[in-house]
Amino acid sequence: MTVSTLPLNDGHQVPWIAFGTGTTLFQEDAEDAIRLAIDNGFTHLDGAQVYGNEETMGNGIVASGKSRSELFVTTKLAKLQPGATPKSALQESLKKLKVDYVDLYLVHQPRHHIGKLKEIWKGMEEAHKAGLTKSIGVSNFTADQLNTILEVATIPPAVNQVEAHPYVWKALQPNLAIHDQYKIVTSSYGGLSPLFRGTGGPLDPVIEQIRARLEKTRGAPVSDGQVLNKWLQQKGVLVVT
Repeated sequence: MTVSTLPLNDGHQVPWIAFGTGTTLFQEDAEDAIRLAIDNGFTHLDGAQVYGNEETMGNGIVASGKSRSELFVTTKLAKLQPGATPKSALQESLKKLKVDYVDLYLVHQPRHHIGKLKEIWKGMEEAHKAGLTKSIGVSNFTADQLNTILEVATIPPAVNQVEAHPYVWKALQPNLAIHDQYKIVTSSYGGLSPLFRGTGGPLDPVIEQIRARLEKTRGAPVSDGQVLNKWLQQKGVLVVT
């Protein structure tokens, strides 16, 4: 499949959809899943230190036979061990992933760094300056937390990965205003939550109407998940499966 890209505020481009390695692959061997995802056209692979599967994610990247330049690899900073920095933590991830750099490095959870967000962000910038990652960003940051790091940032976050779907879109407006101001790409996890955790809600008949219309137009089956992912894509959101 051909995957379109979204522009980042640092000049790089990111594929609009990523294969996620959390949830069902948490603490699991991800090698076969990664290889199959790449075989099926995914080029963006979304990982994290806390998922506990970077080693096997790296095995899948190697097994795919794809050149490094053909892939977009994301990982995320976990809670730091004593004496560690965002840079040193990423160096450990690179060994496990069997790559020389990642394309995107995110601060995974602000609650892991209470009172230290500014310090952590400067550490992320150091990892970027060292060439270990092409872009840096955050995950699960509120508008206030974004403003905290923006006070000291010489490199603004390129991405903020948050739960995003129609049921939380209104609550995300403070975030989205900052995203628009600084050209931060909104990345989503849990984009299909309305199909699993919000069944029976007011969105159900809307999705069904859109799905039926698209099936008629395309002349091919369309899933509810495809409808929601298309909605996110049209909002300019980077979707993580």
